[in-house]
Amino acid sequence: MAPVIWGCLILVASQTFTIFTALREKNFVEMHQIVPPQVHLGIPLAYFFVTVLLWGVIFAVIPMSKLRIALKILFTLLFSWGLFIPLGLLLPIPLAAIISITGVLLWFFQPVVWGHNLLLVFALVSMGSVFGLLLSPLTAVSFMLVISVYDLLAVRFGYMMWMARKLSQSDALPAFVIPRKTAGWSLNLKEAGFMKLFEDKSAEREFSILGGGDIGFPLLLVVSILFAHGFASAVIVAVFSLLGLISAYLIQMFFLKDKPMPALPPISFMSLIGFLIVYYI
Repeated sequence: MAPVIWGCLILVASQTFTIFTALREKNFVEMHQIVPPQVHLGIPLAYFFVTVLLWGVIFAVIPMSKLRIALKILFTLLFSWGLFIPLGLLLPIPLAAIISITGVLLWFFQPVVWGHNLLLVFALVSMGSVFGLLLSPLTAVSFMLVISVYDLLAVRFGYMMWMARKLSQSDALPAFVIPRKTAGWSLNLKEAGFMKLFEDKSAEREFSILGGGDIGFPLLLVVSILFAHGFASAVIVAVFSLLGLISAYLIQMFFLKDKPMPALPPISFMSLIGFLIVYYI
C-alpha cells in the first residue's frame, strides 16, 4: 500500500501548496490590477503534442548517454524556476533566488529520491499556479480530457513505457519515485537502478513511479477553478481529483496486476464530475 499512500499524500501536498501559492498570486494580480490573457484550448494542446513528438524524435535519434547532461541542465532550470515562484511570493526576491539556487545545486550534485520528489512538487505547483491562471475552467477540464485519451493510447501501444525506459537511464526523471522501504528515500537517483522497474515483477520492485502529469494537470484545473469560482469550489475539485487517483490505484491493484496503469483518465473523469458539481450547483 506504500505507493497508494505516498501517491495520495503527494497529490494532497501539491494541491495544498498550489492553492496557497495561487491565493498569494491572486492577491498580487488584484493589487496590481493585472488582467491575464485567456488562452484557448488549441494553444496548450499544440504545445503538448509538439513537445511529446519532439522528445520522441530526440530519444529515437540521440543516444541517452549524450542526452544525460542536457536533461540534467533542463531539469535544473525547471526546478530552480519551480522553487523560485512560490518563494518569491513569500520572501524578498534575493533571498528566494538564493534558496532556489542552493536547493537545486544540492539536487544537481546529490540527486536523492526525497529531494527529487520535493523539487518536482514545487515545479508542478509553480506550473499549475502560473498556467492555470491563463485557462478558463472549461478549457482546463477539456485539456485534461484530451490528454487523458493520449495517455490511454500511449500506454496501450507502449509509447509511454518506451519513453519512460529512456528517461530511466538518466537521473532526471519527470515522475515521482516512490520506494517500498523507508531507506529508499535517501538513495541517490544514479544508484537506484530504475531500469529494474521495467524488468522486475511488481512484487519484486523496490520503487514505483507516479507520472508528473498525473499530479500537474489536476493542479491546472484547481487553479483555474480557484480564480473563476473561489476557494471552496477549488477544494471540491481537488477532492474529486484525489478520488480519481485512488481509483487509478484500485484499478491497477485489482484488475491490471503487473500491467502499467494510465492514471490520468480516472483522475480526469473524477475531476470532470467535480467541475460539473461546481458549475451547476
